[in-house]
Amino acid sequence: MLTLCAVAVASKDMPSAETLWKPNRPASIQIVDRYGRDILVRGASFAPRVKLADLPPHVPAAITAIEDRRFKTHVGLDPKALTRAMVKNVKAGRYVEGGSTLTQQLSKNVFLTPEKTLKRKAQEMMLSVWLEQAFTKDEILEMYLSRVYFGSGAWGLEAASQRYLGKPAADMTIAEAAMMAGLLKAPSRYSPISSPEASAKRTAIVLDVMAKQNLINKYTHYRSLTDPINIRRPQSDNSAQYFVDWIWPELERVVGTPSQDMVVQTTLDFDAQLKASQAVNSRLDPIRNATQAALVSLDGTGGVMAMIGGNGYSESQFNRAVQAERQPGSAFKPFVYLAAFRAGLTPWDRREDKAIEIGDWAPENFSEEFKGKMTLEDAFGKSINTVAVSLGEEIGRSAIVKTAADFGLKDLKPLRSLSLGAQVTTPLKLTASYLPFSNYGKMATPYGILSVSTANGTPLYDYPVQNNPKVISSENLGYMNRLMRRTVTQGTGRRAQVPGRDIAGKTGTTNDFRDAWFVGYAPDIVTGVWVGADDYTPMDKVTGGSIPAIIWQDYMEAAFKDMPKTALPKSSEPVWRKQEKILDTLLNNIEDALP
Repeated sequence: MLTLCAVAVASKDMPSAETLWKPNRPASIQIVDRYGRDILVRGASFAPRVKLADLPPHVPAAITAIEDRRFKTHVGLDPKALTRAMVKNVKAGRYVEGGSTLTQQLSKNVFLTPEKTLKRKAQEMMLSVWLEQAFTKDEILEMYLSRVYFGSGAWGLEAASQRYLGKPAADMTIAEAAMMAGLLKAPSRYSPISSPEASAKRTAIVLDVMAKQNLINKYTHYRSLTDPINIRRPQSDNSAQYFVDWIWPELERVVGTPSQDMVVQTTLDFDAQLKASQAVNSRLDPIRNATQAALVSLDGTGGVMAMIGGNGYSESQFNRAVQAERQPGSAFKPFVYLAAFRAGLTPWDRREDKAIEIGDWAPENFSEEFKGKMTLEDAFGKSINTVAVSLGEEIGRSAIVKTAADFGLKDLKPLRSLSLGAQVTTPLKLTASYLPFSNYGKMATPYGILSVSTANGTPLYDYPVQNNPKVISSENLGYMNRLMRRTVTQGTGRRAQVPGRDIAGKTGTTNDFRDAWFVGYAPDIVTGVWVGADDYTPMDKVTGGSIPAIIWQDYMEAAFKDMPKTALPKSSEPVWRKQEKILDTLLNNIEDALP
């Protein structure tokens, strides 16, 4: 009786079979900036119906091998796959594997909404059994391949083949078919455009599965593993493509795979993005091996205003802003000094710039000389390595790891080189870690989507209001702003100055000039710039205070155009320190006057 009731409930509101014959036009996703200005459109290309008779046998074989190995024999449901998935999910304590057949996926994509309810799952199973009775296996596979989403705005195998390979699906090699099949598990994660390494590993897995199922022989397996796959470069060199690639997984998370025309309002500022692209492309210097760059600009809430992932999207879709892991060098030092301030020190406490040894390691300064006793404020402004390392040993490396984690730089190890920024991070993460310095102490997570609506204006998603925690006291914030403001006014970041603006920041240069950084901020805006070479070869004396600071200045001068002139909160120099400086000056004058 309970089973009959369950079937009756699930059968209610079942869709019509006529849905199968509706035109399969992909959704049009219009991406606009924070002010509603057009950035680009993805999707909306017609996906013609796939016919198995036109495809080489290895194409459907690759799909079924990895997605539904018992497709030819099951009746729409696969009890073995469902049981295996259930066991794995229970063991993991979370969802790690699905047990849906291709027929179930077709039922879900054609007839049903993406909601995850027991009723929808029951309807999916019932529809799958009905489809198996109403259509042949070949017809079901053709409908599936004509409608499934392969990522990057490509719905259907034919559209995906043209999008990624620039040729008909009928011309796909075994390796290319395996790559396409591998995309289906997670189109964004395994995209050959934005994640080529992940795509290659996934392709190899599909080929291995095909070999184990005797769909290809050993020779074909080996040859396919080594066959090159030439990915079609996007026609547009629009730098905003990097940003759109970055937000796409989030778009799919909040609204599911796009199945209707949508408008996505983003945090991007079209004018800022254009200026960022111009600044990067005009300042890179191949003669000095400064061949690549990344730029990330965030507003005070974490909204991405501009994102540059490289010097040309058509040349390389690798997004260096979010994927390149590089050493930050001295751009990490703010967290060393903040940890010291949390431990009770102040910018006016003195430490000595002198030789230091930790085991068999003896860090040196960039200038390769020692300057004796100085305040922490002076040591920071001059980016003295020995003082930073000494502070780390004095307060404990674990305190620095904890401070950095509070600001979003997690999973650091308490190694002896920690204070010099020797552990890798990405430009996006490093830039976001500076956000609390600019927005009065509050941590924020970078995001890119403000809202999503249908083409006719029906709201689908709005970015939720965040209750961001304060991660730094007002006193320590004043100390840090004082230190990093001095870096720009008198220290290594002088080239980042913008007349009339209160700016703070930090440069970073790694060993042999392999990485150069400048991360700077003003109230409610942070921008980070990285410059280097993809192959990690040294640049010709490019420091964080040179090309990165100049790119930062070019970009920020334009970004400041419509922003009010406000000052960063900073600590004033105490009276005793002013008196001490006067006394130091008098003593120096007396020493100079002595014979």
